[in-house]
Amino acid sequence: MSAATLLSDVFGFDDFRLGQGEIVDAVIDGQNTLAIMPTGGGKSLCFQLPALVRSGVTVVISPLIALMRDQVRGLREVGVEAGALTSGNTPEETDAVWEALEAGTLKLLYMAPERLGSSGTLQMLRRAGVSMIAVDEAHCVSQWGHDFRPDYLRIGELRRTLDVPLAAFTATADAETQAEIVQKLFDGQQPSTFLRGFDRPNIHLRFEAKDGPRAQILNFAAARKGQSGIVYCGTRAKTEGLSKALNDAGHTACHYHGGMEAEDRRIVETRFAREDGLIVVATVAFGMGVDKPDIRWVAHADLPKSIEAYYQEIGRAGRDGAPAETLTLFGPDDIRLRRSQIDEGLAPPERRAADHGRLNALLGLAEALECRRQNLLGYFGETDITCGQCDLCDTPPETFDGTTAVRKALSAILRTEEWFGAGHLIDILLGANTDKINERGHDALPTYGVGKEYDKRQWQAIFRQMMGHDLVRPNPDRHGALAMTQAARPILRDEATITLRRDTIKAARGRAPAVKMLVSEEDAPLLSALKAKRRALAEEQRVPAYIIFNDRTLIEMAEKRPADLDGMARIGGVGAKKLDSYGDAFLEVINGASEEVHPMRRKLAGRDEGALYDRLLEVQTALSRGTMGADKPMSCSASLIAKVAQVKPNDTGGMTRLLGDKRAARFGDAFLQVLREA
Repeated sequence: MSAATLLSDVFGFDDFRLGQGEIVDAVIDGQNTLAIMPTGGGKSLCFQLPALVRSGVTVVISPLIALMRDQVRGLREVGVEAGALTSGNTPEETDAVWEALEAGTLKLLYMAPERLGSSGTLQMLRRAGVSMIAVDEAHCVSQWGHDFRPDYLRIGELRRTLDVPLAAFTATADAETQAEIVQKLFDGQQPSTFLRGFDRPNIHLRFEAKDGPRAQILNFAAARKGQSGIVYCGTRAKTEGLSKALNDAGHTACHYHGGMEAEDRRIVETRFAREDGLIVVATVAFGMGVDKPDIRWVAHADLPKSIEAYYQEIGRAGRDGAPAETLTLFGPDDIRLRRSQIDEGLAPPERRAADHGRLNALLGLAEALECRRQNLLGYFGETDITCGQCDLCDTPPETFDGTTAVRKALSAILRTEEWFGAGHLIDILLGANTDKINERGHDALPTYGVGKEYDKRQWQAIFRQMMGHDLVRPNPDRHGALAMTQAARPILRDEATITLRRDTIKAARGRAPAVKMLVSEEDAPLLSALKAKRRALAEEQRVPAYIIFNDRTLIEMAEKRPADLDGMARIGGVGAKKLDSYGDAFLEVINGASEEVHPMRRKLAGRDEGALYDRLLEVQTALSRGTMGADKPMSCSASLIAKVAQVKPNDTGGMTRLLGDKRAARFGDAFLQVLREA
C-alpha cells in the first residue's frame, strides 16, 4: 500500500506537514537518514509510516519507557501491530511481543538503548527479520548533547551487524552534536540529512527578570487556569513548595523530581497524560518522556542550563500545533548556580569552557534587545525569521548606549588581571570599602569608584548582558573569575560600541495571555463536551486522553461540526480505525445522535466512493421491483454495492461480470448511468 494511502487510512491525515514527505520518501527508499525537526513537527510519523510500507520489522531505539508505551498504544489504536520490550512490561505483554515476532505480524518493535547490552538481543533481532533501525532523540549519542546516554553508542555497531538502513531523528542538534551523530551512528559517512528548521511559530516566547518569582509564576498560571502546563524548577525542594502554592491558589498541581519513588513518578506521569488542566512542577527529570500534545504552557521558575535545554523544554508545549506560551524567569542566583554546576562537573576544561559559552548564549536570549525568536533560531544557524510571537515583538524594550559602562567593567577586569568575579568587580566600580578591596589595594586602581552612576542591581544587569553578548566568560581554572573574550577587545579599545537594555528589574504582573482562545466563544461549550467524552472513553480504556484524539482534532470537530461519518472522516487525525471506534460517540455529542450506518458504507466514509454508494443504493431501492414496480423483489448486498462504487465498471460487460446476469439485467444500466454522472 502506498505511503499516501496509509497516511490517510491509518493515521487520518490528508497530507504531510511541511518537510515530512521528503523524509518519509528517503526512509522508505532505504537511505541512511538524519532528520532534525522541531518538537511537534511530526518526527515519529517519519519512521512509523515507512515501517508500514517496508517489509520486515522496524526496530525503534527510544530513550524512555513512558514514551515507548505511549507510541505503542497510539499505533495499536490506529490498527498497527506494534510492541515494546521494556523493563516495565508485564509477562503477558512480553509474551505477546514474542508471539507477534514469531508470527511475522509485528511491524514496529520499540526498545531502550540499554537493552542492546544484552547478548541475546542481537540474536533475537537477527531472527526477527529486521529491515530498518529508527533512532529517536538521536542527540543522546553525543557528548555535546544535553541528554547524553552511553548506551546509544552501541547503535552504530547494531547497524553494522544487521546491515540495514538507519534513520536518526532529533529536535535539537547544533553543529557539534550533528557531527558526533554522523560519526557515532553512521561511521562518519554522511547520511541523507534533512534540517527542517527549529521554528515553532505557535509558541510565544517570554522572559522576565525575577522579582518575587513565586508570585510571578502564580500570576502566570492564574491567567491560564484550567490549561495543562509544566513549571520547571532548579531544585527538588522548590518543586514541592511551588506545587503546594499552586494547589493552595486553586489549581490542580503535583510535583515531580528524581528523588521520588519510581511508583510515585509513574503516578504523576499517568495523571498528566490523562487529566486535562493538570500542572506538573518538576525538575528536568520530567523530560523526554513527555509526549502530551496539548500542553498549553511551560514556565521556568529558574534559568535552564543551556539554550539547547531551554529549546527542548519549551518544545513540550503546543505539540499539537495550537497556540502555546512560555515564561522564563532569570536572576543572578540562577546564573551562579548554573556556573557552579559547570565548574563542579568532571568534564575537561575545553568542554566546561564551551558549556559556559552555551550558557552565555542563553543569557543573550534572556537579555535580547530585539526579537527573541530571531535570537534563538540564529543560535541554530537559521536566519530570515519572522516572529510577532515574543514579548519583545509585543513591546520593544527601552535601550541605551552601554559602551561607556561596558568599557569601565572591562577595564576593571583587565586591571585586576582577570582573577575576580562580578561581585568583587562591582564593588570596585562602586568604590565600596570592603576588606577584600583593602587587602588587595584595589582602592588605588583607576577604575575604583568610576561606576557610581549605577547601583549594584543595575551593574549586575550590565554584567549579565555582557555575558549575554559573550564579552566575558568565567574561567574554570580560576574558580569563576571573569575573563574577556576576543569580542570584548574592540569595545575596550574604543573601536566598537554596544547597546544594552534598561533593566528595570520590575516584572509585568497579571498580564493577559498572549494567545487567543483555542476556539471561538460560540464553539467553546461544544469543545468542552467533546473533551468530556474523550476523557470518559480514555478512563474506560485506561489510556491517555490524547490517544483517543488530540486537542487539535477536537477543535476542528467543534468548529466544523460534522453531521455524519463522511464529515467526521474529513477531520484531521480521524483515520479509518478511529472513525470506526469513536465516530458514532463523538457524532452523538455534536449532533445529539448518530445515524446507523452499514459497516460496508462505514468503510467508505469520507471518500468519493461513499457518495457513489449512497446514489447506487437509492437507484437500487427505486428498481427493487423493476421499472414498473410489479416484478419480484431483488436487491444487491451492501458489499456488492460497495464493490461497484470502488471498481467502477465502465461498460455492460464489466457490470455483468460484477453483478451476475439477473442483477445486471435489472440494475446494470441505471448503475452505469450513476457512474457516468459521477
